[in-house]
Amino acid sequence: MSVPKKQILFPRHQQILSQMGEQIKLARKRRKLTTVQVAERARLDRTTLYYIEQGKPSVSIGAYFNVLRVLGLHNDFLKLAADDEFGRKLQDLELLSKK
Repeated sequence: MSVPKKQILFPRHQQILSQMGEQIKLARKRRKLTTVQVAERARLDRTTLYYIEQGKPSVSIGAYFNVLRVLGLHNDFLKLAADDEFGRKLQDLELLSKK
């Protein structure tokens, strides 16, 4: 069995994850749910929920999804990479260069 590699992020990318964690924490608090309630419902350790709310990159995407599911925000996952503006620009450039 291989050991997972530590996820290393540039500070500006870590800031995005940290902001997402803060948004998840605020969503939990708005719903007046405790960390114990959310962790149990998401079938996670409270430590893992704490790491999610801190925006730690070592937490699996499935754990993030389960917390969003408990909060009723799981459809937000469908918004990830939904609008590939950069990819469309690259594709358009390629199409324009073909005559």
